[in-house]
Amino acid sequence: MSLPAIDRYVEALLQTLFMVSVASVIAIASGLLIAIVLTVTAPGSLYPRPRLNRGLSIVVNMFRAIPFIILLVALLPVTRAIVGTTLGTWAAIVPLSANLIPFYARIAQVSLGGVDPGLVEAARAMGCRRRQIVRHVLLPEALPGIIGGMTVSVIAMVNASAMAGAVGAGGLGDLAIRYGYERYETRVVFEVIVILVALVSAIQFAGEWLARRFDHRR
Repeated sequence: MSLPAIDRYVEALLQTLFMVSVASVIAIASGLLIAIVLTVTAPGSLYPRPRLNRGLSIVVNMFRAIPFIILLVALLPVTRAIVGTTLGTWAAIVPLSANLIPFYARIAQVSLGGVDPGLVEAARAMGCRRRQIVRHVLLPEALPGIIGGMTVSVIAMVNASAMAGAVGAGGLGDLAIRYGYERYETRVVFEVIVILVALVSAIQFAGEWLARRFDHRR
């Protein structure tokens, strides 16, 4: 059995980067919005809406409880309706995003909830409107934690994209399965692992650097 050429590794890496990048933007933007809603609608917060908060929290918990491989299969009709196919990198973006949205929402919610309540009360005493408090107090104060959560989420996205490759989504996972596992070429599997470790390490380093950069308390 011949080993895949270097261009196959490059193509698989680019496919993984594309899947992870697009899905991460969708998941982080949506997850952060959900986290803000959960934070400000909590009892005693800026916009207390107990029923909305409880209902949204239940939905987030339900999606968090579903394993990715099951969610991937369950969303096949939705994926087909959105992108017109259930195979390829575009098809993988739908379940990847759906899997990471509730995950990141909870991480961002913890960061937003950890903001010193005294800062919020001080802003209220100064006459700031509630949306101004969200924009100028909650988000800036929670930014290091939000960025740290992004790092964890993107790394989880890389792991999930490798799993999605096993069902025809392309990327490094698909390369490892087709050219490594199915052809009994352990070298291919090992090389894919090395690439994934390097990719995750680069993401972790960049995330930590950004978190330090925006942490005004340091």
